[in-house]
Amino acid sequence: MNSWLRLSAIKVSSRSYSLLPQGAQSYVGGKWTPSESGNSFDVLNPFNNQVVDRVANCTVKDAEKAVQSAVEGFDKWAYSYTAKQRGAILHKWFEILIQRETELATLLTKEQGKPLAEARGEIQYSAAYFDWYAGEARRVYGQVVPSPVQNRLHLHTREPIGVVALISPWNFPTAMIARKAAAALAVGCSAVVKPAEDTPLSALALAQTAEEAGIPAGVFNVITADRSNTAEISKFLCESTDVSAISFTGSTPVGKLLLAQSASTVKRVCLELGGNAPLIVFDDADLDIAVAGTMATKFRCSGQTCVSANRIFVHEKIHDQYVSKLAAAMKEKLVLGDGMDPKTTQGPLVNQKAVDKCELLLSDALGKGSELICGGKRGEHGTSYEPTLITNVQSNTNIANTEIFGPIASIQKFRGNEEVLQAANDCRVGLAGYIFGKDPSRLQTFARRLEVGMVGVNEGLISCAEAAFGGVKESGIGREGGAQGVDEFTNWKYICTQY
Repeated sequence: MNSWLRLSAIKVSSRSYSLLPQGAQSYVGGKWTPSESGNSFDVLNPFNNQVVDRVANCTVKDAEKAVQSAVEGFDKWAYSYTAKQRGAILHKWFEILIQRETELATLLTKEQGKPLAEARGEIQYSAAYFDWYAGEARRVYGQVVPSPVQNRLHLHTREPIGVVALISPWNFPTAMIARKAAAALAVGCSAVVKPAEDTPLSALALAQTAEEAGIPAGVFNVITADRSNTAEISKFLCESTDVSAISFTGSTPVGKLLLAQSASTVKRVCLELGGNAPLIVFDDADLDIAVAGTMATKFRCSGQTCVSANRIFVHEKIHDQYVSKLAAAMKEKLVLGDGMDPKTTQGPLVNQKAVDKCELLLSDALGKGSELICGGKRGEHGTSYEPTLITNVQSNTNIANTEIFGPIASIQKFRGNEEVLQAANDCRVGLAGYIFGKDPSRLQTFARRLEVGMVGVNEGLISCAEAAFGGVKESGIGREGGAQGVDEFTNWKYICTQY
């Protein structure tokens, strides 16, 4: 049986396949292989806590093998394949993801919990990166530099950096790998992927589709590990002299640790870290547009995205109208349940720790004068948590100063432009920000002065393959996506030729 069909059949079934050896494997050197230790761990559905499958619990020894495979794969991929050939393979990968959207989305929902419609959207989003970088592979241009003397040719070329380690999060288990890998492979790099321990199955499925697309052995490797082994594997990848770059999406504290661990080898580090996005609704905003934008950015993936609206500032003149409309939209459109149920628009949170965090943040806010409009309780199943709306949030509350990563809309009232700009920028992270209004001068001023890497103006969904994604301050280093995405995986080389 074709290995993809075997993989998808195992994981999309309603039965438990936790003991089948097919699930307890990583993908290294173009082969499915168990961990060196033979150990494995369960992958759980967060909605019902049932086992979806088992995967290999890799150790540093397995990581060493994966890196060595990537070193061997790099030499062939970078220098035996032209940019046009690499682009053609990436485009084939794109086509496979589109063809297998249902299977991949179902697998994603079962291990991550998000509604199936959102999972389909993530697979489409993931595929878009392979489509985009299939073209960008042929547009990694250099420069001809005018020489200061006669009979010399000065060239600037861009060379693949080498083996890259891609450490990805659980909230977008396919898309965050695709965004990194598509750019890295387009320019000729090879990759070792370490997916989050909560959602490794999507990464393994992505490896299978890579093989089907024609990615050579060793160019795309996936090693899975539970939380106890992840720290040592990540440390090894950061300190290995065979790894030329680290690309990580996750929390700011972990990003800082990886940055410090990479210092010993002075390797390239690309970090897409936490956000605490401000969303500002001015007094001249179209409230229907503002509410729709808030719903889109706040409750996608049950609020578990780094670009979720976290601190929602609403002008006092339209505050009550906005809150009333938002509450009505939440009650009408947000349905908590199993991601496999087509009626569900809000899946569970990733684990119990996430639920506990929401409860603590809400309790602190209510204890300091915030008003609960709706929600505020655990759901009936697994790690579900009701979409929640609170108002009269004070600046001294924990929820006003912490990335929520959950379905709580936290509203603060403001009066003046400078007041809200200062409040929005009073934060050590700066990934995304959102502004809603009509005054073009004010919108332009805030778009420029907000200390974030990305701004949505009257729009809550801003991510796409064609645009650069990344933040400022402690939200990260570098950019992913767009034409800028290849910068993290290439080195400039100067060639001086006398003739």
